[in-house]
Amino acid sequence: QVHVEESGGGSVQAGDSLRLSCSASGRTFSDLFMGWFRQAPGKDRELVARISGSGRSTDTGDSVRGRFTISRDNSKSTMFLQMSNLRPEDTAVYYCAASRWGWRTIDFEAGSWGQGTQVTVSS
Repeated sequence: QVHVEESGGGSVQAGDSLRLSCSASGRTFSDLFMGWFRQAPGKDRELVARISGSGRSTDTGDSVRGRFTISRDNSKSTMFLQMSNLRPEDTAVYYCAASRWGWRTIDFEAGSWGQGTQVTVSS
């Protein structure tokens, strides 16, 4: 069983930066596809970014492309989401997810999820 845990959320002003971290245990970290999702009140969950086990392949959602960067450090079993130029519409609970099978949303839904970390951006 893979256990994942997010950290690094908080309250910031528009235009600020923030870095989220996600640690994973229970399986060789480089075997895991990892992803960041977010969910704002009253909205559907949204895929923010995803990364392959090696870290060589990444994908970022349209709404955050150019502002958010996903990365991972397999030596530390940790994934990161560097968020820059934050906007009020980025306010959400951010979730880390891990999958052994692939990086489609259905793969993550079958995998392991963290409890989420709140990010609040005020104007």
